[in-house]
Amino acid sequence: MQHFGLLGEKLSHSLSPQIHSLLFRELGIEASYDLLEVRREDLPRAMREARDNYVGLNVTIPYKTEAASFLTSVSEEARSIGAVNTIFFKAGEAFGYNTDYAGFGFLLKERGITAAGRRVAILGTGGATRAVLQYVSDQGAESILVVSRKPAQAGGLCAGIKLNVPVKLVDYAALAKRAGDVIINCTPVGMYPHEEASPVPAEILQNYDAAVDLIYNPPETMFLRKAKEKGCLTANGLLMLVAQAVYAEEIWLQKSIGEDVILRIARQLGGD
Repeated sequence: MQHFGLLGEKLSHSLSPQIHSLLFRELGIEASYDLLEVRREDLPRAMREARDNYVGLNVTIPYKTEAASFLTSVSEEARSIGAVNTIFFKAGEAFGYNTDYAGFGFLLKERGITAAGRRVAILGTGGATRAVLQYVSDQGAESILVVSRKPAQAGGLCAGIKLNVPVKLVDYAALAKRAGDVIINCTPVGMYPHEEASPVPAEILQNYDAAVDLIYNPPETMFLRKAKEKGCLTANGLLMLVAQAVYAEEIWLQKSIGEDVILRIARQLGGD
C-alpha cells in the first residue's frame, strides 16, 4: 500500500482525505491519505520522517513557504510563486511543486471566467495569493489590484514573481473607489464557521462582472451570495481544490489522470 498525506497546522476540517479516497477508488489503487498536524517547531522532524514513510505530501497553511527549505529541488512554477503545496519523495530525495496554479486555471476555465485583458482585484496576501497572482498575470490581465488591510507590509508579495502586467497594492478603502472586471477572494473571511462575514461590502461587488471565492465551505459564501445578487458570474473554490489534488496525484503516480476525473469527484462532493 502506498502512503500519502497532508501536512499543515490545523487540518480537522480538511476535505483532502475525502478527495484522495475518491481518487484512489477511481484509479483502482490501494493507498492511504493521512492528516499530519504539525507544530512549527516540529516541522524539521516531520519532514525527515515523511521521507521514510510517504510517497508524497500535500502542504497547506502555514507551511507552503517553509517547506521549500527541506527539499532537494523545487519546480520552476513553485519557485516563481514562492510556495510549495505538493512534495514527491523518490530515492531518498524530496521534490517540490505547486499545483494550486493549474488548479486555479482549471476553475476559471470550467466556470467560463477569463482574466485575459481584464481588470482583476485579488483580496488578501496569504498562501494562495501568489499562485493566483502569477496565473492572472500569465493570462494577460489588463491590470491587477492586490488588496490588503496593511498594504505597506505586503511589499514582498510580488518578489520573485515574473509579472507581465501592472500590479498595485492597495487597502480596502482604495478598492471601494475603483471599478474592475473580476474580483477574487483569497482571504479566509466567510469560511465555516463564520459564514455571515464577507471581506467586502455588497456595494463593491456591483463594480465587477465576475466574483471568485477560493473558499469551498460553505459552497456559497456571503461574498458569493452578494455578488450573485449584484448580477456577477460566481465560482467557489471546490473545483480548484479537487483539480490541485488530481494534479498532485499525477506527480506522485507519474501518470496522466484526466480532467473528467476532476469533474466527477467535484460532483460527488456536491459541486455543480
